[in-house]
Amino acid sequence: MTKVSTLLKPLKAVHWYIKEIMGENAYKHYLESYQQRHGTCEGAMGEREFWRDLTDEQDRNPKARCC
Repeated sequence: MTKVSTLLKPLKAVHWYIKEIMGENAYKHYLESYQQRHGTCEGAMGEREFWRDLTDEQDRNPKARCC
């Protein structure tokens, strides 16, 4: 490992953690789950459709959240 990659490793971990907390990786997780259940990503929602569906669902069924 080079010095640069050694220094970047903790920063990448923090970046990943923040993305998980903020929900930015939700679409990626959806695709992984869809592929596991169906064996393919064909037929899965597009990213824009996924985010619209997610926000619509949150509006229909509000739960404890900050916003």
